[in-house]
Amino acid sequence: MKVIADQDLCCASGMCVMTADQVFDQREEDGVVVVLDEAPPLDQHEAVRVAAAGCPASAIRLVE
Repeated sequence: MKVIADQDLCCASGMCVMTADQVFDQREEDGVVVVLDEAPPLDQHEAVRVAAAGCPASAIRLVE
């Protein structure tokens, strides 16, 4: 799995961080998504899928 986040689309809701905090973070100045691990381990895949599906701005894309 590869995780791609479009920072231009991000609305800084923080849903991704609440769902998969090992993979996502937010910039302090504006809350925009930051990908901490573009190739997360297998045990994080389900949380990342949930985070991507729950992103209100559809800013997270997964390449399986």
